[in-house]
Amino acid sequence: MRTYAPNEADIERAWHVVDAEGLVLGRMATEVATILRGKHKPTFAPNADVGDHVIIINADKVVLTANKAERKHMYSHSGYPGGISSTTYAEMLDKKPADAVRGSVRGMIPKNSLGRRMLSKLQVYTSTEYQDQGGHPHAAQKPQPLAIDHARAR
Repeated sequence: MRTYAPNEADIERAWHVVDAEGLVLGRMATEVATILRGKHKPTFAPNADVGDHVIIINADKVVLTANKAERKHMYSHSGYPGGISSTTYAEMLDKKPADAVRGSVRGMIPKNSLGRRMLSKLQVYTSTEYQDQGGHPHAAQKPQPLAIDHARAR
């Protein structure tokens, strides 16, 4: 019996929408990363991009537990010596909540060209963007709601 290897013609991509209001950031990010990689599909292959598209709405209403918003830092480096800068998650969620959510998901997918292609299938929106269109501009793709209620803050 031969090993199955998916090609582009075999891949069917679905669209999922996640309402992040009240969800714990890390738990939501792991579920979203699983969908982006395609690990929920029987045709999963670690060397191919077989994942689905994910839309996250209400990114500014995500929750961090155990005072992590003040203790946990996000780092960025300019590439120059001494060019590291850090901000807390509380500051990031105030200034750019979509970047904080995208960065958490980004840390859970592969760090190579395949991972960058997977991350391009992620769209993150805050509650103030696209209010008149249901929170996102992707209604034509008919996204299915992704139920991850086990990630709700207690």
